[in-house]
Amino acid sequence: MDLVRILAAVFLPPLGVFLQVGIGKDFWINIILTFFGYLPGIIHAVWVIARK
Repeated sequence: MDLVRILAAVFLPPLGVFLQVGIGKDFWINIILTFFGYLPGIIHAVWVIARK
C-alpha cells in the first residue's frame, strides 16, 4: 500500500498525504507547499508517508 501512496504523492502530493493521514495538519501543510512549488509538496508528501 505504501507504493500506491508514494505514486500518488509523486503525481498529486496532497492525495498521497490524504491517503496516509487524512485531513489534518500535514494535509494542509502539503496543500500550501504544493501551491508554492510542486517539488516541495512532493518532498513533504514522501516524508510524511515514510515517517508513518
